[in-house]
Amino acid sequence: MTPHTSGPVPDAAAAYLAALEERLTADGCTVTRPRWNGLTVVSGSRADRKVRWFGTKAELFVFATAVPEVDVATLSEFTAWAMGYAKGLRGGIPGARNAALVLPALVGARVRPEAERWAAQDARILDTTLVGRPLTVETAPNAVRTTMYRGRVVWGGMFTGHVLEKATLYFP
Repeated sequence: MTPHTSGPVPDAAAAYLAALEERLTADGCTVTRPRWNGLTVVSGSRADRKVRWFGTKAELFVFATAVPEVDVATLSEFTAWAMGYAKGLRGGIPGARNAALVLPALVGARVRPEAERWAAQDARILDTTLVGRPLTVETAPNAVRTTMYRGRVVWGGMFTGHVLEKATLYFP
């Protein structure tokens, strides 16, 4: 399935992505611009280690692109792509003191309610080695509304605070 790409990306979504790229860079992320289904994606990645994680390295991957309207099918497809892409980028041996966290976000002028519910429902886990928390970002006039799952997960649960802190920083 290809995203709804009829018409140009609204200026508010483009401005949001430009600001996201600035926030990622300011936080020390490596920023790239891969392509997904003909769309440019803002991608940021970083790795952190903290004593409270018992020396485990947490790799965080952020992927965001703009579509005119966010629906469940497109968000699901983008999330699967982002998690697969991150799996190919991650360093080290999966599961060997190494965790990967993925924040795939679709930004649009309109987010369908079922897409918001899907994003807020739960984290997505790929091969028990990657935890994804899809986001919807609605860039409505004079307001931005972000939706994601903010609960704990069984696998990677000790990283919940870290990933939510970064999500709040990157997707205000």
